[in-house]
Amino acid sequence: MFENYPDIMTVKQLASALGIGTNSAYELVNSKVIGSKKVGRRILIPKSCVIDFADSARYTTDNRSTDFLSPKKEAVN
Repeated sequence: MFENYPDIMTVKQLASALGIGTNSAYELVNSKVIGSKKVGRRILIPKSCVIDFADSARYTTDNRSTDFLSPKKEAVN
């Protein structure tokens, strides 16, 4: 799994590996759904964290784990 990616990924590589957009990849990292380290201005993501995230999807039974990707809904008064 993810053999074509380096052991330490950038956010753009994360997005490519998961087949998602860069903004969604930043959401995953900033919400701490996928582990990462910030070094200076760079965000570095260990491949093991990406694999853990992908493996955890096997145990998800509903869509709550992807709520952070949904558009924000505002209350209607």
